[in-house]
Amino acid sequence: MTLHKGGTHPQDGPQESRLPPNPFFGEADPVGGMASAPPRHRLPDGPLPPTTAYQLVHDELMLDGNARLNLATFVTTWMEPQAGVLMAECRDKNMIDKDEYPRTAELERRCVAMLADLWHAPDPQATVGCSTTGSSEACMLAGMALKRRWAKRNADRYPSREARPNLVMGVNVQVCWEKFCNFWEVEARQVPMEGDRYHLDPEAAAALCDENTIGVVAVLGSTFDGSYEPVAELCAALDALQERTGLDIPVHVDGASGAMVAPFLDEDLAWDFRKARVASINTSGHKYGLVYPGVGWALWRSAEELPEELVFRVNYLGGDMPTFALNFSRPGAQVVAQYYTFLRLGREGYRAVQQASRDVACGLAERIEGLGDFELLTRGDELPVFAFTTAADVTAYDVFDVSRRMRERGWLVPAYTFPANRQDLSVLRVVCRNGFSADLAGMFVDDLERLLRELRRQRGPLGRDTSKATAFHH
Repeated sequence: MTLHKGGTHPQDGPQESRLPPNPFFGEADPVGGMASAPPRHRLPDGPLPPTTAYQLVHDELMLDGNARLNLATFVTTWMEPQAGVLMAECRDKNMIDKDEYPRTAELERRCVAMLADLWHAPDPQATVGCSTTGSSEACMLAGMALKRRWAKRNADRYPSREARPNLVMGVNVQVCWEKFCNFWEVEARQVPMEGDRYHLDPEAAAALCDENTIGVVAVLGSTFDGSYEPVAELCAALDALQERTGLDIPVHVDGASGAMVAPFLDEDLAWDFRKARVASINTSGHKYGLVYPGVGWALWRSAEELPEELVFRVNYLGGDMPTFALNFSRPGAQVVAQYYTFLRLGREGYRAVQQASRDVACGLAERIEGLGDFELLTRGDELPVFAFTTAADVTAYDVFDVSRRMRERGWLVPAYTFPANRQDLSVLRVVCRNGFSADLAGMFVDDLERLLRELRRQRGPLGRDTSKATAFHH
């Protein structure tokens, strides 16, 4: 959650920042509400007509970017109208109140069962899981389970100065894992990028493990470039480590995006519960699960991987409700929308949608490469996501110039630098989602080609001059 400061004009008086309504907005207010502008940073003294309040908020939101043209986000930006209707019907249902809303709870249970089957759980009936507000919460829950299992195995020496838990991961992990390590006092051991390897190396990850390692995180679909991390090879490296040392290190697969792509497009790829070392998996229903934000899912191979003491049971809403979550109340709408989407698409429907996104990504990457100004790091053939940078002979502009200028056309394309040890590499990334069609991709390339003719005439990258750089950094 982004932190915000209070208003810049907290004092009453003539200097207070106010929102002047257009006289034509809303109904006439006999008390004169239409003539008085409401304040921006404190509650108004009295109510406004609903149409006036709506129009004021609506007009301000017009300055937001167009979500459909946001090629930075992995989050779903389009659903069918029927899904929107269902979500509206369920927005007042509290997901935690399973006694009052038993059918919503049943749909959540079915989604967990469907995912267990999709991810090849050896015994879907034994698999435990829950919905979350997104993959960030799901990762936190998975990390908590890993730490608690490690602590129970090492109860004779934890907590102690010598037994500080650590978690091994690639430097490319999503920031939620850094948050987990910070919040739960776990040492983050990160495998850096090297050369053309932009994610975790299995042998390097195994080398970082010791008796205090609670687990290793593998990312199925890196946010930096869309590539899959080699889960099977990681499990093999940890198997070899166990044979040498006796250390039994579990793996968590962060499948925020890829866990809803690989099962349909890469069926032979063994990344899930088919690998015995994989203890838990998470995904974002609101990414390639094709649901509006926010819903995520966390699944554990069996109840043994989720310590019972982490599960709370409450009865003051009626019934006996086991719950494992960082928050409590949240709407049931997104869970219902997830079940609708599972029911609506089925395996073949998901396969068609994800294949279409991958086709668009691969085609768009090829066209961008054909412009001659860019080098591809990935091609969109794993996640429908690819990253590219300027060619070595391009000196007139950089990726931040491209990002800034494309934003003028409405396209939100993130430009950013890679982490250790490739901070020298700055890239652009394009995320192709359901709703980003081949036609829109063609418009994107046309706009990019037009802007390149201007960018090539620059004397040098504006991004290097902080007084001129206004690029969209992500």
